[in-house]
Amino acid sequence: MSDQARTSVTERPALVLAQFAGPKELIMAAKKTRGAGYKKFDCHSPFPIHGMDQAMGEKQSPLGWIVGGLALIGGTGSLLMQWWMSAIDYPVIISGKAFFSFQAFVPITFELTVLLSAFGAVFGMFALNGLPRLHHPIFNSDRFAAASNNGFFLSVEAADAKFDPLQTTSFLESIGGEHVETLNEEVHDD
Repeated sequence: MSDQARTSVTERPALVLAQFAGPKELIMAAKKTRGAGYKKFDCHSPFPIHGMDQAMGEKQSPLGWIVGGLALIGGTGSLLMQWWMSAIDYPVIISGKAFFSFQAFVPITFELTVLLSAFGAVFGMFALNGLPRLHHPIFNSDRFAAASNNGFFLSVEAADAKFDPLQTTSFLESIGGEHVETLNEEVHDD
């Protein structure tokens, strides 16, 4: 029996998606969704909306701490590396300068600080955003293509503790959501 014959594919709800008329309505919907106790929801718009983070109850990103920590490690590490190389590992007096002549170490210290900061920013962003994710069930919606042009959407994930497909759908309709749809994801049973 082949592997394909043994694997069955079923669908389960992944999220409920609702479209809103504009940015003002989306902010109000985010506030009401948070107020109703939903925690795993997201807002999608073609441009950043001022105040959306507060409306959704988002906390400040820890990315700044990640970048700052790696910058500190890069700067300190490069100074220690250069000190060890010039004063301990291979001590050579050049032009009568001290073994630890920090003025000559500034360019490399700067470069390693910037390098590790950049790595922290890129890889920290990937980790915090849960990337790479090759496909998300929200892309199964034909209407969602408008999110990059003129559409304003709010989605509630099935992973939310309060999620119920019917109740969540009626809730989103009650706060002004239009074209509310439940999107499914495929689950492969082995």
